[in-house]
Amino acid sequence: MAETLRYAALHVSRTERITPLMQRVTFGGEDLADFQHVSPDQHSKLFFSRLPGRAPVVPPMPADGDVGRWYLDYLAMPELERPWMRSYTIRSHDPVRQEIDIDFVLHGEGDHSGPAAQWAAHAEPGDVVGMYGPQISHYRTPGPRDWTLLAGDETALPAIGALLEALAPGERAIAFVEVDGAAEEQEFTTAGDVTLHWLHREGTPAGHSPVLVDAVRAAGFPDGEVFAWVAGESSAVRALRRHLVNDRGIDKRAVAFTGYWRLKLTQDDALTTDDLADRAEALAEAAPAVEQS
Repeated sequence: MAETLRYAALHVSRTERITPLMQRVTFGGEDLADFQHVSPDQHSKLFFSRLPGRAPVVPPMPADGDVGRWYLDYLAMPELERPWMRSYTIRSHDPVRQEIDIDFVLHGEGDHSGPAAQWAAHAEPGDVVGMYGPQISHYRTPGPRDWTLLAGDETALPAIGALLEALAPGERAIAFVEVDGAAEEQEFTTAGDVTLHWLHREGTPAGHSPVLVDAVRAAGFPDGEVFAWVAGESSAVRALRRHLVNDRGIDKRAVAFTGYWRLKLTQDDALTTDDLADRAEALAEAAPAVEQS
């Protein structure tokens, strides 16, 4: 987190089930009056109270913006009082109404539904969560390119939708989106030239289907320079990145990649060796040459 981040209390204004497995929650509140949009795929840290009917409480961010010290303070909280922390894309921002939309993928009740999804499924107007953010989602931003490749599963869909809607007239993008089935498809309004491929798992559990990786591997790419944006389940993201760099010959610095979730681990679990390696590589390769519009 950057030193400009501050804590905001978000109040649920309304909810909408936009597909059977996607819940949109609209948040308002005085703390959104000076919300600063930073990128189409901006994300935030959300905090959900473990105590029913209670607003989450987190340690204050140090004046010097030392996130590491803040995180140690957060971990030092008693477990029952320490809110769950999860990362989510801000789907859209309405500066006039001072509201933001965040889309939550629902997994049903049970072991595969985390605290954020369970909260979203039952959210009601007036409920409160906390937020630090927003931040840019990736360490890389697009440089000059002829077209953009977007690839991800439903967890990446809010960011992909925002990225498509932010395209300027004449900008070209090809998107591959993995979802459960046709009922999970969404419509987007964009000024760009977009080719959108919906990939259906048809009942196969998320994280167990090869449809996304197989579709990108089999795709014919247009000529010209490409900027690739890849997000979703970590192992699929890792496989796609290797394909784009090793098989397609795309410059590593032109591939933005983020593992949004891990098949057998939650955000509360420690980073694996692969996770740490991905993070270190992303930071090391974030060259200034690509960070231009």
